[in-house]
Amino acid sequence: MPLRPGKVPRDAVHHPLFARCYARASVAAETRMGMGRIRERLLGGLSGRVIEIGAGNGLNFAHYPGTVAEVVAIEPERRLRHLAVEAALRAEVPVDVVPGAAEALPVKSEGFDAAVVSLVLCSVRDVPRALGELRRVLRPGGEVRFFEHGRGGGRAMTFTQQALDRTVWPLLSGGCHVAREPVRALRDAGFELGPYRQVLMPAEGPRLPASYCVLGTAWRPVSG
Repeated sequence: MPLRPGKVPRDAVHHPLFARCYARASVAAETRMGMGRIRERLLGGLSGRVIEIGAGNGLNFAHYPGTVAEVVAIEPERRLRHLAVEAALRAEVPVDVVPGAAEALPVKSEGFDAAVVSLVLCSVRDVPRALGELRRVLRPGGEVRFFEHGRGGGRAMTFTQQALDRTVWPLLSGGCHVAREPVRALRDAGFELGPYRQVLMPAEGPRLPASYCVLGTAWRPVSG
């Protein structure tokens, strides 16, 4: 696929220790935390050409339906990208894993029918810019599927989340922030919000700062 003009860093993110920990924890979460079922709901019914932003180690790939013609998966972290390439080889739909940053996607404008963001908006450096890029690469009327964690749980939890974001959490968690508001960010970026619902991860057990998630759909407006 031709790249959009302009240089995109090949390794825009470098968190090797976090990548190792995330790769192990995410595989365990597929069954223990029900992430496999979440991925099924996130991706069910997609079709056409799809761009996935922040593909991680590629655990979504096995859940894309056969109606998807192609997935272009953007992953900036080198170790996770290598694992995603291995997952792409096992996928039942064509998956092309590409280095790049969410804020400067290395693809042409209006080239995709749908986009997927899954536990990624928490860690991008510039959320408005990243969502502006998402609008650019989607065709008018293109769909966004999102599963993100963010602010929730009442005043005490929100205070804790904000304090963590200002101090140790991003350093320990590969740039992740737990107090962001993905639904508001999508709306502010000009997307039309469809149905969405709050999800707790894990569904049972203690409520942690990263437990508050939202699963839903948005669209690039047909006229914008």
